[in-house]
Amino acid sequence: MSGQQNYDLFIDGSWTRPASGQTLAVENPATGETIAHVARGNETDVNRAVSAAEAAFPAWSRLVATERADYLYRLKDLIERDAEDFARTISTEMGKPIKEACVEVAFATGLLRFAAENVRRLQGEIIPGSRPGEKILIERKPVGVVGAIAAWNFPLALTCRKLGPALAAGNTIVVKPHEMTPIASLKLAKLVEEAGIPKGVVNIVTGDGPEVGVPLVAHPGTRLITMTGSTPAGKKIMAAAAEHLKIVRLELGGKAPFIVADDADLNRAAEAAVLARFGNAGQVCTANERTYVDAGVYDEFVGKITDRIHALKVGNPLDEATDMGPKVCGPELEKVDKMVKRAVEQGATLVFGGHRLTGGLYDKGQFYAPTLLTGVTHEMDIAHDEVFGPVMIVMKTSSFEDAITKANDCRYGLSAYVFTESLERIMRMSNELDFGEIYVNRESGEAPQGFHHGYRDSGVGGEDGQHGLEAYVETKTIYLNA
Repeated sequence: MSGQQNYDLFIDGSWTRPASGQTLAVENPATGETIAHVARGNETDVNRAVSAAEAAFPAWSRLVATERADYLYRLKDLIERDAEDFARTISTEMGKPIKEACVEVAFATGLLRFAAENVRRLQGEIIPGSRPGEKILIERKPVGVVGAIAAWNFPLALTCRKLGPALAAGNTIVVKPHEMTPIASLKLAKLVEEAGIPKGVVNIVTGDGPEVGVPLVAHPGTRLITMTGSTPAGKKIMAAAAEHLKIVRLELGGKAPFIVADDADLNRAAEAAVLARFGNAGQVCTANERTYVDAGVYDEFVGKITDRIHALKVGNPLDEATDMGPKVCGPELEKVDKMVKRAVEQGATLVFGGHRLTGGLYDKGQFYAPTLLTGVTHEMDIAHDEVFGPVMIVMKTSSFEDAITKANDCRYGLSAYVFTESLERIMRMSNELDFGEIYVNRESGEAPQGFHHGYRDSGVGGEDGQHGLEAYVETKTIYLNA
């Protein structure tokens, strides 16, 4: 590492200059200031990182599972020691309010803890054979080198979400953080050193998608590709991975419906709806993207969310009182603004918001006003396209059945929310609502021991919990005869 705010690549346990000799600037979206320069990696650096991971794999995979767990526990403890610094880093490079950044750090350590606790639960099977005295053994073994690509909205948690189970299962890894938010991952690499994790087991290569992401996916040495990001990028990765028949795990976009039935606790539902929409400025794949409210309680509910949205404090992410920070960058802000304007052109009612915030701090950063749209119909683009910003769209439904039908009318299938006091409706929802993850009478926020996965354009595979851990191994079948 060449300086406090200048970061090199972390390859084979060493900080090394990129082959290009070039750097990328990292900008604070709240102030517009350049806060760091990171190495601009390329294919040469990816090749070095994969080679290091390949060389480290045999010894790492042969360690006793609990030895690998001990390294992960050590890494978790070091992150907890530096939790405040990580939270400030996340807020500064991404724009997330500090109180939400603290939650992200805790989630990251929870993911590592789960992976460490469950290394001995990657169990095989013994099946009766088809010959006298024969037994069939099905073993689980690590896949090899994992190529991991993380999105910008959870810089630390997404890296830990992939690193934890990959290492626990006996794999080595090459991580590409997003070029807009790479600092948290690079600080994590410093702790990988401090934890004594062997050289080459964890490698961090910074750079953009074409120069680092593409060669990482295409490299014949990466056996499994895990990526969190946009659906278009995920489809390109899946196509590129086909050449070498790689295992692919993709966690992509979402368009989560938030269903409010006529018997819902409206105060509880309104609080959760606002948290699930405006948390992280709406930049969450599980965010409440479309709110369906029964006609009988629609007006009352809109009044409740209006009061709560108006109460949100938008400002400096490092201020403990801030509820919502900036968008991550200018192009993301402009994309959201265009979607709002298009919705209004198509007939939606702009209740408030719908513009960039200006004046004071707002002039320096990428701040968008919390926005409420009503009168949205399913014929409008915004009802189907992921906004990924601080815009709540509210639609009136005629019944619970109507809400489920409209919710399922979607190319995404990641998360959904349902607020009802009816057990019958909950049971019906569990059968008919076609999403991989459903929150019933609560706001968003997955648990490390759960399973985070989606259907359709929301990706393939999944992460977290026992099922997520097992995604990082493959099976070997042995017909055992004396």
